[in-house]
Amino acid sequence: MTTAKVVTRFAPSPTGYLHIGGARTALFCFLFAKKMGGEFKLRIEDTDRERSTPEATQAILDGMDWLGLHHDGEIVYQSRNMADHVKAAQSLLDKNAAYRCYCSPEELESLRAKAREDGHAFRSPWRDGNKAEPAGEPFTIRFKVPNGETKIRDHVQGDITWDNKNFDDLVLLRADGTPTYMLAVVVDDHNMDVTHVVRGDDHLINAGRQTQIYQALGWDVPEWAHVPLIHGPDGKKLSKRHGAQAVTDFRDMGYLPAGMRNYLLKLGWSIDDQEIYTDKDAQAAFTLDGINSAPARLDFDKMDHINGEHLKTTDNAELLKSLTTFLVQDMDDEKAQNLLGAMDSLKTRSKNFKDMTSNAAYLLLSRPLEITGKSAKPLRKPEAKIHLSALLPLFEDISDWDSDNIQNVLANYAETNEIGFGKFGQPLRAALTAGNPSPDLSDVLAYLGKDESIGRLQDALQTSYNE
Repeated sequence: MTTAKVVTRFAPSPTGYLHIGGARTALFCFLFAKKMGGEFKLRIEDTDRERSTPEATQAILDGMDWLGLHHDGEIVYQSRNMADHVKAAQSLLDKNAAYRCYCSPEELESLRAKAREDGHAFRSPWRDGNKAEPAGEPFTIRFKVPNGETKIRDHVQGDITWDNKNFDDLVLLRADGTPTYMLAVVVDDHNMDVTHVVRGDDHLINAGRQTQIYQALGWDVPEWAHVPLIHGPDGKKLSKRHGAQAVTDFRDMGYLPAGMRNYLLKLGWSIDDQEIYTDKDAQAAFTLDGINSAPARLDFDKMDHINGEHLKTTDNAELLKSLTTFLVQDMDDEKAQNLLGAMDSLKTRSKNFKDMTSNAAYLLLSRPLEITGKSAKPLRKPEAKIHLSALLPLFEDISDWDSDNIQNVLANYAETNEIGFGKFGQPLRAALTAGNPSPDLSDVLAYLGKDESIGRLQDALQTSYNE
């Protein structure tokens, strides 16, 4: 290559959102470049003017920004490089590695059909240069596939050899002078000093074609790593029927960027049994040779597990800030402090922010609580308000309001009255949480705070729960 520094690139087409498969490819490119002390570059392949939109470009950038995959240098827009693409095509013409093809669309259809019938790749009758070129007629510029074989060594797929007679003479420049994808990619990667091309294995055959173009131009060929596509949980190609596919879908479902990075890393890459990776661990461990050659399957249970482990190690204040975007309830300063105080409990009981929202609901309820249906059943028992009335002054007498002191009061009450904890625990929990998910009762009381807890119990004593 023209430089010893490792350079990778992610090159999406701006025709939609950032797909989870593209995000994984970008992550692999990012991790390898960072591990090697190199650069991770971004190119927007926007030459399809009809399908490429600014909105899709922004969606890709938003997805990468959320995921924390920040590119080095300026974004390269392929559509702005047409002059270089045309220059490369002219160079191939000058080297006799390309030729002008004047076939009409009707002729091409007939010639391709004949080639398929005869079992060989397409070759234009203009290839050998033994026909006089008609002046003023439209033409394409085609690559002249060389004789022999094309060989590559792929970090994922291994050694691959193609017989060149199976490659069509592909178009480099269309009749309107615009470049095709195959030429533009080679020129742009060369100009960006890309040393390693990491992409989906649906591009594997393109590596053979592009290797030929690199060699014809006299340029160094990058190293290849073609990553298998992601399948759904059922083993079939990922599609809309499997649900979420866009990176921003997973953001909206409440996953952490760090958890998503970890999950995507393990989605088709491994060097040992380690499952949980910090960013520092991932950069230190990542190798292209660790990418599996078989397709990976989406596993939402594993995604939840990995994300849950990252929740446990994330700073509580940072979690609170993220959690607020998922809450539908209004949250004043007091409730925010209650949430922050309960965060150690919340994050060990949650897999994502949607989980955490449900687990935090009891903390955000406004008085008086609306307790109906099955949630009110424990409060309808004749002895429920007897226990609440007896517990209330005991709670009021606690001077140091913490989980241990509250637990002592509850335990002493059960012992003194020679009853099981459930006898008074069920109505107490119902009065405090309205049936929402919650941790141990001593923690519920501690996280709610003394004033809020006593207020909720007083409300329950004043409310009738008859069906």
